[in-house]
Amino acid sequence: MRERHLSALAAVAACAAAAACGGEAPKPQPAASTTTTSAPAVRELPKLRVYATNESSGDLTVIDAATQTVFTTAPLGKRPRGIKVSPDGKSLYVALSGSPNAGPGVDPKTLPPPDRSADGIGEIDAATNKVKRIIHAGDDPEQLDISADGTRLYVANEDAAQVSVVDLASGNVTAKVKIGEEPEGVTIRPDGKVVYVTSEGDGAVFAIDTQTNQVLKRIEVGHRPRSIGFLPDGSRAFVSLENDGALAVVDAQKHKFLYLLKLEGQGNTPKPRPMGIAVAADGSVVYATTGSFGNLFFVDPAKKTASDSLPVGQRPWGVGVLPDGKTIYTANGPSNDVSVIDVATRQVVKKIPVGQRPWGIAIAGR
Repeated sequence: MRERHLSALAAVAACAAAAACGGEAPKPQPAASTTTTSAPAVRELPKLRVYATNESSGDLTVIDAATQTVFTTAPLGKRPRGIKVSPDGKSLYVALSGSPNAGPGVDPKTLPPPDRSADGIGEIDAATNKVKRIIHAGDDPEQLDISADGTRLYVANEDAAQVSVVDLASGNVTAKVKIGEEPEGVTIRPDGKVVYVTSEGDGAVFAIDTQTNQVLKRIEVGHRPRSIGFLPDGSRAFVSLENDGALAVVDAQKHKFLYLLKLEGQGNTPKPRPMGIAVAADGSVVYATTGSFGNLFFVDPAKKTASDSLPVGQRPWGVGVLPDGKTIYTANGPSNDVSVIDVATRQVVKKIPVGQRPWGIAIAGR
């Protein structure tokens, strides 16, 4: 112990001597940094958002409508297609399907079996873009609509030829309404009393009473009806007819077919193939996408004619209009993008890359 003590004293003396002779004394070591890495700032949710469901990549693209850029992409599930925003803006409802993707005329026997565990309606938190729950609402849901009070969903089950009515509080199916083959489009009339559902296989629209869940009438409209849009006063319904290159105009109070409104022009195919429909808030224009034809049509309901059309992208399907009516968005499947159309100039001002095979469009916020 004494030897170690003397050695330490000798070392201290040597260091002092070195300093006195002009040698450098040992430099003090810098103190360890106490700075901590701050958590990344949470990005504020855009006030006005455009949502695109991507059928092949199984996710949701969220677009900031102010900057026309992608805000985020969130996983959903298999084959997300139809999408609706809840009336309070807090939730999104997306149709998910485990049925294999197949076009018209494909023999079901040649396809792999469906994954029924993947069927459902995804309820997404609009603040976090996370899936809160999966509501099991029948086989192969494709499109849907939500009641104005946010309590019920109406879901088209394509493979089951029915409409499922869902109580959102419990997530239970409260009614199943049998209709025609391959139901697709689902839209509630503005007064909430009737829901229209298209049947591609039957060439008809079924009017269903939302109180009794009974079919009021089957309306023959044309070949392969896809989507439905109502005028704001609920007087007329416009139904896209893929194989007729036209819109069927229906008296939505009497549930009576009125006339065909032909869509004509130059496109990527010999004739238009109407798919998605959106209606301006004031009812002055009905917008119709035309799939592989590639155009967006502007239809004047008062003049009963298409006033204009323009090419917007590859196979535009879903379509949506901002609340101020100045901008339209279309989901273009094969090119994996969303077109932004200026209504005033009727020009595509931007194409926003999204996920694989975008299908549906929805808009939330103000």
